[in-house]
Amino acid sequence: MRGTREVARGWAWRRAALRRDAGMSTAEYAIGTLAAVGLATILLEIVTGGGVRGALQELIEGALSAPM
Repeated sequence: MRGTREVARGWAWRRAALRRDAGMSTAEYAIGTLAAVGLATILLEIVTGGGVRGALQELIEGALSAPM
Protein backbone atom coordinates (compact mmCIF):
# COMPACT_ATOMS: atom_id res chain seq x y z
CA MET A 1 0.00 0.00 0.00
CA ARG A 2 1.05 3.55 -0.52
CA GLY A 3 1.93 5.65 2.46
CA THR A 4 0.26 8.89 3.46
CA ARG A 5 3.22 10.94 2.27
CA GLU A 6 3.15 9.36 -1.19
CA VAL A 7 -0.57 10.04 -1.52
CA ALA A 8 -0.11 13.65 -0.37
CA ARG A 9 2.72 14.14 -2.88
CA GLY A 10 0.54 12.74 -5.65
CA TRP A 11 -2.27 15.17 -4.84
CA ALA A 12 0.17 18.06 -4.59
CA TRP A 13 1.53 17.22 -8.04
CA ARG A 14 -2.01 17.11 -9.49
CA ARG A 15 -2.93 20.46 -7.95
CA ALA A 16 0.26 22.04 -9.30
CA ALA A 17 -0.46 20.65 -12.77
CA LEU A 18 -3.96 22.10 -12.72
CA ARG A 19 -2.68 25.51 -11.66
CA ARG A 20 -0.17 25.60 -14.53
CA ASP A 21 -2.94 25.19 -17.11
CA ALA A 22 -5.49 27.46 -15.44
CA GLY A 23 -5.40 30.19 -18.14
CA MET A 24 -5.10 27.89 -21.11
CA SER A 25 -8.72 26.83 -21.43
CA THR A 26 -10.03 30.35 -22.07
CA ALA A 27 -7.53 30.93 -24.87
CA GLU A 28 -8.25 27.53 -26.38
CA TYR A 29 -12.00 28.18 -26.32
CA ALA A 30 -11.47 31.59 -27.94
CA ILE A 31 -9.36 30.14 -30.75
CA GLY A 32 -11.82 27.29 -31.26
CA THR A 33 -14.72 29.74 -31.42
CA LEU A 34 -12.92 31.93 -33.95
CA ALA A 35 -12.12 28.88 -36.08
CA ALA A 36 -15.76 27.74 -35.97
CA VAL A 37 -17.03 31.19 -36.94
CA GLY A 38 -14.54 31.37 -39.80
CA LEU A 39 -15.58 27.96 -41.10
CA ALA A 40 -19.26 28.83 -40.77
CA THR A 41 -18.69 32.05 -42.71
CA ILE A 42 -16.92 30.21 -45.52
CA LEU A 43 -19.66 27.55 -45.69
CA LEU A 44 -22.35 30.23 -45.71
CA GLU A 45 -20.67 31.99 -48.63
CA ILE A 46 -20.38 28.70 -50.54
CA VAL A 47 -23.98 27.63 -49.93
CA THR A 48 -25.51 31.02 -50.69
CA GLY A 49 -23.46 31.37 -53.86
CA GLY A 50 -25.22 31.11 -57.21
CA GLY A 51 -23.99 27.68 -58.27
CA VAL A 52 -24.81 25.82 -55.10
CA ARG A 53 -28.12 27.62 -54.63
CA GLY A 54 -29.17 26.70 -58.18
CA ALA A 55 -28.15 23.07 -57.73
CA LEU A 56 -30.05 22.81 -54.45
CA GLN A 57 -33.12 24.41 -56.00
CA GLU A 58 -33.04 21.95 -58.92
CA LEU A 59 -32.68 19.06 -56.52
CA ILE A 60 -35.64 20.16 -54.42
CA GLU A 61 -37.82 20.92 -57.46
CA GLY A 62 -36.96 17.53 -58.93
CA ALA A 63 -37.86 15.78 -55.69
CA LEU A 64 -41.15 17.64 -55.40
CA SER A 65 -42.16 16.99 -59.03
CA ALA A 66 -41.29 13.27 -58.97
CA PRO A 67 -44.23 11.00 -59.77
CA MET A 68 -45.61 8.94 -56.91
